[in-house]
Amino acid sequence: MPTNVQRREQAKRKLERQMVRRAERAKRRRVVAVVSTAVVVVLVAGGVYFLATYDFGGGDDKAAASSTAAAPAEIPTELKAAPKREKALDNPVNCEYRAGTEAAAKEGTKAPEATGISSSGTVGATIKSNIGEIKLTLDRALAPCTVNSFVSLVNQGFYNGTKCHRISTGAGLQMLQCGDPTGTGSGGPGYTFDNETWPELTYGRGYLAMANAGPDQQTQKGTNGSQFFIVYGNAELQPDYTVFGTVDEAGLKLIDEVAKAGDDGSSPAGGGKPNKEVAFETVTIAA
Repeated sequence: MPTNVQRREQAKRKLERQMVRRAERAKRRRVVAVVSTAVVVVLVAGGVYFLATYDFGGGDDKAAASSTAAAPAEIPTELKAAPKREKALDNPVNCEYRAGTEAAAKEGTKAPEATGISSSGTVGATIKSNIGEIKLTLDRALAPCTVNSFVSLVNQGFYNGTKCHRISTGAGLQMLQCGDPTGTGSGGPGYTFDNETWPELTYGRGYLAMANAGPDQQTQKGTNGSQFFIVYGNAELQPDYTVFGTVDEAGLKLIDEVAKAGDDGSSPAGGGKPNKEVAFETVTIAA
């Protein structure tokens, strides 16, 4: 039979444990609030910065995120009219492909030719993947340096055997991001180049665009590389992401099914790794 003193000591220790647990819970809530605020600030300031740079991590954190992932938003079915520049670019143009701060994600990858690049006509490309064929139309008149880079990477086999590492299924941003052989969201071709955008540019279903990490902190130049995203629905973005082509309707329907399967919720900015894997077998340029 415990004495009154012992009972008081037991009650005191129990209260102390409760207070510690409460303090820990409060601390976690404050950390979550600060992180959430920081994410919102980054998103507002940099649009879809996470398209190019966020490392989604894994393990227990990923499993926990999976249980709270938001249900995919309704997907619009109407294609957005293909974009056009009001004023045509010079033809040909010269491009600048600058050495990146990180080595190429695939050894031996080289930057393309940079002078005398055509800004006229279109190029067809086909992605053969585990979910089916996705056909692209690359438009040199929109973004000649981007198309030139993409074609070069395709011809070097850069995209073969890669997986799309992120999908966003929220109402304001419905896109599938691909083009990183490492699958982490941080890999690239070992070089960067400038945006080819214009102020009136908007985004919508069927657009093919480049992911980037915002202006380089030192040079303030563009950070485009190999990563791109396919807009399968809405995309409420600032005109900071180069549109360089369109995706065929049949391919978009395949991506719709990936979106409906949802994501693992591993990105605090929304979305995460697709629950239904998208793996590129080969990417080829039409003859």
